[in-house]
Amino acid sequence: MKKNTNHITNKVALITGAGQGIGLEIAKTLAHKGYFIVLNDMEKSLTEDAVKEIIKTTGDRAIGISGDSGDVDFVAEMVDLAQKQFGQLDVAIANAGITLFGEFLNYEPSDFFEVMRVNMGGTFFLAQAAAKVMRQQTSGGSLLFTSSVTAHQAHKNLAAYGMSKAAIEMLAKNLVIELSESGINVNTIAPGATLTTRTAEDPEYERTWSRITPMGRPASVQDIAHAAAFLVSEEARHITGQNLIIDGGWTSISPSPY
Repeated sequence: MKKNTNHITNKVALITGAGQGIGLEIAKTLAHKGYFIVLNDMEKSLTEDAVKEIIKTTGDRAIGISGDSGDVDFVAEMVDLAQKQFGQLDVAIANAGITLFGEFLNYEPSDFFEVMRVNMGGTFFLAQAAAKVMRQQTSGGSLLFTSSVTAHQAHKNLAAYGMSKAAIEMLAKNLVIELSESGINVNTIAPGATLTTRTAEDPEYERTWSRITPMGRPASVQDIAHAAAFLVSEEARHITGQNLIIDGGWTSISPSPY
């Protein structure tokens, strides 16, 4: 791996669900801090465009791999790519997830199991594969999972999604027992309403969440990315098993957007 002394670090970060939105912003933020990035998204075009965007501003510091982050074999492929390309893996961020809305009484089993496969399974097995690599490194590593405020407060039509996000927060706590001795810290972030390409498709989204968020606006992707970058940094090495809610105070009062 080529070292670049103009950057703060030369660590390697693998980020799933990073073709757009929060994941892409985390990838860009870490690249600017000197990380080499292995970027994943389900959609090939999003992966390719995201890598090009990072390379344009930070140099040749990113590679992409498209595929299903909920597939165990593909997870192993991503981790292997990071090792083969850069010789190490310092940070793994399980950001990929899906949201399938639906009323509890009518929720389809196929939707339920798909949410659990991607959100819970994708997170669990990325953490497992990455930790196996990190425990062999004298420097250990950092794991970060993307949760949601719906793991803390009820949200209409998101029972399965909220359940999956609460589960990965418990996973982070539990892994403290098994991974701390290997120098691996594990944390989660729980974004609230966030302005992304997807949420911008709703013309009422920003106005609605600005009205009910104590800080007067939904989060930007930069708000989330800065918090993520801190939790995987050297400055946060003694922080583990924790969850950081980034929601402008919404969970403190929890008014419904409906």
